[in-house]
Amino acid sequence: MTTWLLMFLSVWVLSEGGDTAANERRVVAHIPGDIIIGALFSVHHQPPADKVHERKCGAVREQYGIQRVEAMMHTLDRINADQQILPNITLGCEIRDSCWHSAVALEQSIEFIRDSLVSSDEAEDTMKCSDPSATPMRGKKPIVGLIGPGSSSVAIQVQNLLQLFNIPQIAYSATSTDLSDKSLFKYFMRVVPSDMQQARAMVDIVKRYNWSYVSAIHTEGRFHFMESSDIIPRFDKVVIYYFNELMIEPSLLFCLYSTVALFIYYCIVINVCTTPCKPNLLPGQ
Repeated sequence: MTTWLLMFLSVWVLSEGGDTAANERRVVAHIPGDIIIGALFSVHHQPPADKVHERKCGAVREQYGIQRVEAMMHTLDRINADQQILPNITLGCEIRDSCWHSAVALEQSIEFIRDSLVSSDEAEDTMKCSDPSATPMRGKKPIVGLIGPGSSSVAIQVQNLLQLFNIPQIAYSATSTDLSDKSLFKYFMRVVPSDMQQARAMVDIVKRYNWSYVSAIHTEGRFHFMESSDIIPRFDKVVIYYFNELMIEPSLLFCLYSTVALFIYYCIVINVCTTPCKPNLLPGQ
């Protein structure tokens, strides 16, 4: 049953991306070990608009992407070097690029699952082998779990696939409150608080410093911070003036640094006003 499901998903993802010959060849980082941990990091930017159908990723993300790969490899090296942590057990990894794009992340997730199914089939064939002296072929070891991806929207789609095969997923920056529903995402865990908790913290900061003006800016997407948390009603209760939401392109967020008093990374801009003021969100407006 799982094999037929995997074949169906493979055909579906390929049909979404167009001709397989046009698809970009993916580079995989693999470290052998007794236990293999999978990871999805956005080493490259999203595919540009004219390359989405081919799933060809954008430029390399030198800091956000490469640093996460290096951090995981360094962490595994430190753990493997300390025999008091996991004696006689070596941790390995297989790191794939999600490109911060759902189609690419699903494509790479299917590769993880395919390895798991192939390993299971090989184990069964080895047990049924009539020649005890024959040396069985060894394929890749299946992953015991997956770290990532970073985006909430992408993490949800990946989790919907992984949980069909009982593969745990641990996210490092997916904060959508939707992922807190264990009835829907029973194999999902994360190491960061949800948007709900972060919204409460931001409102507490506004109340603590008695700021009177708040402007909320968010980027496009179903799972942006303003959508997945109830921060708007919370701000309405503690501030004197609240400017309506404004959706902008992600690249324009950098233009805000010279015009705001305080910039909070989750696309929340807080202007501190001692006298009534008008919003000045972007240069020239």
